[in-house]
Amino acid sequence: MTSPWTIGIIGGSGLYAMEGLEDAQWIAIESPWGKPSDEILCGRIGDVRVRFLPRHGRGHPIAPAEINARANIDALKRAGCTDILAISAVGSLREKIEPGHFAIVAQFIDRTTARKNSFYSSGFVTHVSMADPVCARLSEMAEVAVKVAEGKVTTGATYLAMEGPQFSTRAESRMYREWGADIIGMTAMPEAKLAREAELPYALVGMVTDYDCWREGEAVDVGQVVAQMQANSQLARDMVSSFVGKLPKKRAASPIDTALEDSVITAPDQHDPALLAKLDAVAGRLLNPR
Repeated sequence: MTSPWTIGIIGGSGLYAMEGLEDAQWIAIESPWGKPSDEILCGRIGDVRVRFLPRHGRGHPIAPAEINARANIDALKRAGCTDILAISAVGSLREKIEPGHFAIVAQFIDRTTARKNSFYSSGFVTHVSMADPVCARLSEMAEVAVKVAEGKVTTGATYLAMEGPQFSTRAESRMYREWGADIIGMTAMPEAKLAREAELPYALVGMVTDYDCWREGEAVDVGQVVAQMQANSQLARDMVSSFVGKLPKKRAASPIDTALEDSVITAPDQHDPALLAKLDAVAGRLLNPR
């Protein structure tokens, strides 16, 4: 019997493929929002369908600010995903969140400025709530999966999304700590916002590669980051396998499944047909009710 779950896995830096998928094949999925980062690796773990997308593309050719997050989320929705578990390399802003730890994200501070961050614009103006930006159910299951994989995990983390590609200045890093951020990265925004706009429950696991430069005398360098990413990668794969393997047999409805309810403010007679055509996947439930 096929599981009601179809899990989208977004792999971050250092996680460009998935092991252990049955019936695995890379499939190109076209999106009206442009080209996704890569083909989607489609397969299953047991009876659960899995759709894996490397966020930067295989071999990491795509810079953080140039990731087409709209196309990525749209493609995963078209691939049938019901939920998304994202994995991202991050720096730590807290002494207790050491390199090698995994951090389950609960909140975001978005400092990105140059990215397309919404599917909705004039002709279909929509405002979704981001008060609680991740799915608590998925986050709890991700925490358990990290522990089963024998990883060290911190929960309830606040992720500071910076534009990049440069790393922080010391002044910025110290300011982010004062703001209450726990980890820092370049890719989870607008990804998390777009997942919510597509009515896809989303959880993010940060793989800590380094301490950001708030520490006196330390600076982030790519060599250090890559070495820790490689050390984290197998644990990340084990975590994903455990996460998928322990999904409940029945997928109960999530409030995020209907996140667009009461979010559209544009009057029906002012809807833009061209924009609606591009929204056929991400807003399909709302636009084409059964």
